[in-house]
Amino acid sequence: MTKRRSRGDGGLHWDDQRQRWIASVTVGYTAAGKRIVKRGSGKTKTEAKDKLKQILRDYEDGLAIAPAGYTVADAVAYWLDNGLPKRDDSTVKMYRTYAAKHVIPCLGARKLRDLSVEDIDQWLLGKRGELGTRSLKLIHGILNRSMKNAMRRDKVKRNVVDLCEVPDGRDGRPSKALTMRQAEAVLKAAEAARPRMRAYIVVSLLSGMRTEEVRAMRWSHVVAYDQDGGRWHPVPEVGWDHESFAVYVWRSVRRKGDTKTPKSRRSLALPKRCVDALRALWDAQDGGQELVFSTGTGTAMTAHNVRRDFRKVLDSAGLTGAEWAPRELRHSFVSLLSDHDIPIEDISRLVGHSNTVVTETVYRHQIRPVIQEGATAMDRIFPAASDA
Repeated sequence: MTKRRSRGDGGLHWDDQRQRWIASVTVGYTAAGKRIVKRGSGKTKTEAKDKLKQILRDYEDGLAIAPAGYTVADAVAYWLDNGLPKRDDSTVKMYRTYAAKHVIPCLGARKLRDLSVEDIDQWLLGKRGELGTRSLKLIHGILNRSMKNAMRRDKVKRNVVDLCEVPDGRDGRPSKALTMRQAEAVLKAAEAARPRMRAYIVVSLLSGMRTEEVRAMRWSHVVAYDQDGGRWHPVPEVGWDHESFAVYVWRSVRRKGDTKTPKSRRSLALPKRCVDALRALWDAQDGGQELVFSTGTGTAMTAHNVRRDFRKVLDSAGLTGAEWAPRELRHSFVSLLSDHDIPIEDISRLVGHSNTVVTETVYRHQIRPVIQEGATAMDRIFPAASDA
């Protein structure tokens, strides 16, 4: 007589319909008191028993028991549908496009529990010639977040994507900065442009604000300092007859209007050329708009609007407008300050970076070395032979 299995060891039986041995085990109960049963199957008793042992071992260790048929495509689809509640529609669309083109066709059919580090490494390496480094990081991030989401829902035991490094992609167009001579030519050309684009270029180049921050500027955040009261007041309330002006960089065109990071929220004094350009724009609008840089209907300018008008000004300045992007006015701001010996710490605060590492990493081609004390001291202690 076959010995009965002990309680908690699960069951083992032959399924005539499937022609396989079925191992089953109760791993718990639902809130309604219904048993939660997990099953494994095999062509032989030994194979079925081994799967049952694995299920029991995972259960005793407190690990998730991964469903056998759950695929990478299932995990990515769930994350795209449920894991992006606070993202802008354009961001969600971008994620869906990258997932549909680069993630699901390559890895979608792979069972989530069988996905390995080697699979992901080979996938990323295969995309190197097609995508830039930023895009490689993006598709890696899509898969990584989908796996983390699946782990939280007990669909997989561990996140192997987190163990993989993103390789360098194909070379893209590097960001560049205007030289001093080019910047002067652009400012001169901007003076002849329409008030809106004149102000946009002058403010972007001389304040270092992000394009998304400039497009979201409101007149109520352009402020003047009242010497008598010792306070800052919005220009629409007190006018332009003041000495000092500033802008509150508190908004962007992101979904909820927040700046990129909390450190990006800052207040900047405005150079006189910015004040002159903004005042000319205020007069042209006749004070009837809430947004500083708005379309004829009062809505915010789109990136396309800005890029089109910006490139026209650069063409008139003797540059090739198609080779430049509005964000490079910010790069130029950092470069020009660095060329004039402004400390990296001050530059970092002005552009709203959380620390100097971000400034040095993102703008490394524009920043020249400013830590010169050591070299100066050593030149004095150990003078070169030509100076002796």
